Amino acid sequence: MNTRNARVIKEQALKGLNTILMALASLLLLSPMIWMISTSFKKAKDVFTYPIQWIPLDPVWTNHIKVWTAGDGFLPFYLNSLKISVILMIGAPLLAAFAAYGFSRIPFQGRNVIFLLYLCLMMIPQQVLFVPKFIMFDWMKIYNTHWALILPGLFTVFGVFMIRQFFMSIPHEISEAAFIDGAGHFRIFWQLFLPLSKPVLATFAIIDFTWTWNDYENALIFLLDKKLYTVPLGMQNFMLEAGVDYNMMMAAATAGVVPLLVVFFLGQKYIIQGFSSSAIKG
Repeated sequence: MNTRNARVIKEQALKGLNTILMALASLLLLSPMIWMISTSFKKAKDVFTYPIQWIPLDPVWTNHIKVWTAGDGFLPFYLNSLKISVILMIGAPLLAAFAAYGFSRIPFQGRNVIFLLYLCLMMIPQQVLFVPKFIMFDWMKIYNTHWALILPGLFTVFGVFMIRQFFMSIPHEISEAAFIDGAGHFRIFWQLFLPLSKPVLATFAIIDFTWTWNDYENALIFLLDKKLYTVPLGMQNFMLEAGVDYNMMMAAATAGVVPLLVVFFLGQKYIIQGFSSSAIKG
């Protein structure tokens, strides 16, 4: 009995130690975000005070107001990013799911070879494609429009691979039973596979929204008009000739993080379902 109690105490102590270590690691990882939020409420002279004032002694709320009202305002950039990110968050998973279903459930000659070649596109750095994309977008008359960011973002190799792997785990008996009942591929995809794939679709939608929201290079190259700028480009407004307006930039960055958190919290239950179903299948 004493041995058993000692083992239980040892296990609880290890769990407590692991919890403390994970809490410290989480705090360390969150420290840049905490500094960002703290700086957004500071005056310019207090940004780099040492030791760091994690809680401002004299918080300035006007930074967050000026971000939206000063100059051209931050709202147009915010709305542009929301427009592009929401369209891609809905469209990219749907198109990827169509392609994933074809690669996983529709037999045709050379399917695996085509899929392998398709995956090879992931090895091409995006920077290599900037010049060809520039030429193509200029020919299509969509350069310096949001379509230059939306159209390429609708097609993603990673999304097709991710969703295809999930479709491959769905038992073939389900689709075979649907074929016997007279259902075609489109009905099977729409009524069976899409409802079953909510966890993986939600996970990829969150990933795609994050990618699009934080995309700086494509917006920098393919957008010229300031009215079309997204949030990452809009942050340049706070880089002044004499330096960087850090407190205003951090206020804008704090506002820019909000949509990412909202999307994550709305889709987190589907992510948890995905992890749970993967554990059960494993």
